[in-house]
Amino acid sequence: MNTIQNIRKFHEDLTAFRQDLHAHPELGLEEYRTAGLVAQKLRSFGIEVHEGVGKTGVVGVLRAGSGHRKIGLRADMDALPMQEENDLPYKSTIAHKMHACGHDGHTTMLLGAAQYLAQTKKFNGTVHFIFQPGEEGAGGAQAMLQDDLFTRFPCDAIFGMHNSPELEIGEFRINHGPIMAGGAFFDIAITGLGAHASRPETGIDPIVVGAQIVLALQTILSRNITAFESASLSVTRVESSSSAYNVIPHHVVLGGTVRCFSNEIMEFIKKRVTEISQGIASSHGAEAKVDFKVIFVPTVNNKEKSDFFAETAKILLGERNVKTNAKKLMGSEDFGFMLEHIEGAYGMIGNGKGFSPHHPNYNFNDEAIPYGAALYAKLVENFLT
Repeated sequence: MNTIQNIRKFHEDLTAFRQDLHAHPELGLEEYRTAGLVAQKLRSFGIEVHEGVGKTGVVGVLRAGSGHRKIGLRADMDALPMQEENDLPYKSTIAHKMHACGHDGHTTMLLGAAQYLAQTKKFNGTVHFIFQPGEEGAGGAQAMLQDDLFTRFPCDAIFGMHNSPELEIGEFRINHGPIMAGGAFFDIAITGLGAHASRPETGIDPIVVGAQIVLALQTILSRNITAFESASLSVTRVESSSSAYNVIPHHVVLGGTVRCFSNEIMEFIKKRVTEISQGIASSHGAEAKVDFKVIFVPTVNNKEKSDFFAETAKILLGERNVKTNAKKLMGSEDFGFMLEHIEGAYGMIGNGKGFSPHHPNYNFNDEAIPYGAALYAKLVENFLT
């Protein structure tokens, strides 16, 4: 009986667990119920459990044989601050919170691998099951790293995966090098001089300043960065200190995001956003303060470890179900912070055709659970031989 068939023995229980998580979503670094349930499950499998790693993170430790090598497997646990629009028996019971990215499924897949490995122990070494909080911009990976994650739980390699609605159930995709972009959020606070809208000459209009900044920021990508590099910059919100039609406001705040695949390019974009904003504001007699926060570094796969991921998946599912040319995604993933410390790889698992992550009608496909759990388990068995 192969690994997938073995894990299917407890697929029903895993599905019920996943759907319970879906009904009770928790936001980043607030996953107290989720973490408690994960810890309870791990203990029931006979796995050593460490709670409160990076505030709400959980790490399970499983050893077999006398081997000294160690492998890390990581899943994220947090939900998103959005309203679910699905009509499901297990839809979110909490307003404006939803598992719209499939982290409930990622957590469940890793638990399935833990259950199987605890029963079979067909490996020689140590597995660290890393259940990470706060992936959706809350800094969960960094919180775990600051809590000495890899000092307390050293790893020779680390692996993670994310569901993809572009792939069918039972399909995997991976690449060498960058697979997900680094991401930053920025705010540009513009201070002008408020005035009556009938007498604009008596004030300094921060809306006009902001409009020029929005247009000028687009030249960073088109005129400062080579076309061979992928990057995006979007201004996504504008807030004024006044809601009146006849008032030129004193303050305006622009907000947006930047995505790219290089830390060096991110630093360059940060520099240009600051220079352009302050330069345009100054030329109008206004002031601009820029708050530019790098939330995610690029997720960059190690070649050797991504090849290992792909070959293990091919053994499990056959070559035609494993694609090794995954396109780079402009979305971000804070697993990249972990890959800066430990060589590893991050792949995509098929979720079947459907709504994309972060859509109010998204739902993780429970049929993917045995495939993800089985690949995690085979990565352990093949790495810790």
